Amino acid sequence: MSNAIAIPDNWTATDIPDLTGKRFLITGATSGIGLAAASELARRNAQVVITARSVEKAREAIKKIGPGLVDYLLMDLTDLDSVRKAAARVDKAFDVVVLNAGVMATPFTKTKDGFELQMGTNHLGHFAFAGLIKNQIKDRLVVVSSFAHKMGNFGDNSIESIRNLCLGIGKYQKWPVYGATKLANLLFVAEVERLRITNNWSFIPIAVHPGYSDTNLQAVASQMRGAAMEEKVTMAINKVLAQPAKQGALPTLAACVFPGLIGASFIGPNGFLEMRGTPKLTRARALAYDQVLAKNLWTVSEELTKVSWN
Repeated sequence: MSNAIAIPDNWTATDIPDLTGKRFLITGATSGIGLAAASELARRNAQVVITARSVEKAREAIKKIGPGLVDYLLMDLTDLDSVRKAAARVDKAFDVVVLNAGVMATPFTKTKDGFELQMGTNHLGHFAFAGLIKNQIKDRLVVVSSFAHKMGNFGDNSIESIRNLCLGIGKYQKWPVYGATKLANLLFVAEVERLRITNNWSFIPIAVHPGYSDTNLQAVASQMRGAAMEEKVTMAINKVLAQPAKQGALPTLAACVFPGLIGASFIGPNGFLEMRGTPKLTRARALAYDQVLAKNLWTVSEELTKVSWN
C-alpha cells in the first residue's frame, strides 16, 4: 500500500492548525494518551467530548484539560448496556472519533457481558460503540493500537478460536491476550477500510501506536492485583525509559488532523524500534493485514456484541 504523503520529521503539537468548529470524541481520555490528546485539541479551539466511567473522573480530567469547549459522555466499555446508552446520547456528528481507552495485561476477569476483560474493553466495546455511532463520524475514525500487536495471535484464525479468546475459554496468558487485543484493533481498521470502500462511508479509519509512553495503563494490572510494590517499580521504570504521555499522544494527534492521510494508514513514533519520537507512517506485522482473519474477527464481533455495521 503506497502512501501518497509523508508526515514531516519532527511534526509536533505546535503544527496543529486552529480547530475552531471541529468536533472530536475521545474514549478513555481521563488519563494518559487520551488526556494529552484532548488537551492539545482543546488548546486549538476544538470542541472535545471525552468518555469516562464516572462523573468524578470526567470532571477531574476536564479540570486538567483546562479552559475550552470540553464535555463528557459516561461510558463503561465493559458493559454493552452502558455502551448502547452512551451511543444513543451521541446526537451530533463528530469530525473525528478516537477509540483510545484500554486496559493492559490484567488478571483474568470477565466483563458484564461475559467477555474476557482485555478483549471486551480494547476491542469488543469499541467495536460496538463505533458501529452504533458510525453515521455520526464525518472524517476519521482513529484507533489506538500498540507495538504489542506483534505478540498477539488468534490460534488457527478460525471463528471458534477467535470466539474462545473473546470469551476467555482456554488457557489465559495476560500478555499474549493483550497482544491479541491490539492485533484486533489493526484487523478492525483494515476491515473498516474494506467496508468503507464497498459502502461509501464518509470517514476513513486510521490506526496509531504511541510507542512506549508513561501512562497509567501500565499500573492498572498491578492495582487490580493489589500489588503496590510492583506498581511502584513499574511506574519508576516508566519515568526512566518511557516518553511522556504528551509525546506518546503525537501519533494520535497526527491521525486526527494531518491532511491527506489515506484509509488504513498506521502511524507510530519514528525513533529507535518505534519506542519514542515524532509521528511517521509505518507498517504493522503481516498478520494484521490477513483478510480472512479480519473477516472472521468481524463475524465474531458482530455475533457477540449484537451490533451490525450494515
